[in-house]
Amino acid sequence: MYEIIKRRRSVRVFLPNAISREDLNKILDAGRLAPSANNLQQWEFVVVDDKDLRLALSDLCQWGRFIKTAPVTIAVFGDRQNSSTPLDCAAATENMIIMASALNIASCWVAGYRKPHSESIRKLLSVPRNYELVSLIVLGYSDADVKMPDKRSLESVTHFNKF
Repeated sequence: MYEIIKRRRSVRVFLPNAISREDLNKILDAGRLAPSANNLQQWEFVVVDDKDLRLALSDLCQWGRFIKTAPVTIAVFGDRQNSSTPLDCAAATENMIIMASALNIASCWVAGYRKPHSESIRKLLSVPRNYELVSLIVLGYSDADVKMPDKRSLESVTHFNKF
């Protein structure tokens, strides 16, 4: 698991190859199994694999123009009445991108929570008003060589007992 987490990268260049339903279900199930406050499991996942819908989604999304080239995007929505929604849906999102990496499927997490495109995407995907977009997970295969970004050292981010 540690090696999978270490090799995961945000990818924005995708091949047109389809993702199998079996692999997609494993990714979605990893999201479903994420921890949530009071075990409310308040997330909903909208899988967008229709080409025209992906193009429309890409046009709406300020930071996701590359959505149009990926075979699948998962929109993660949560109950807008619950204050733990962003955290719970973030946990589900993280589980899904790690599972994708384990399956050698590239991904990119695109912010959706309270962004300018959030409400338009909710409407485009016919999601009820009581849900709000938290994230988009862009999935596909890539042959791009994505360099590991600079990361702060463990020692620089870790504090024991007090900051």
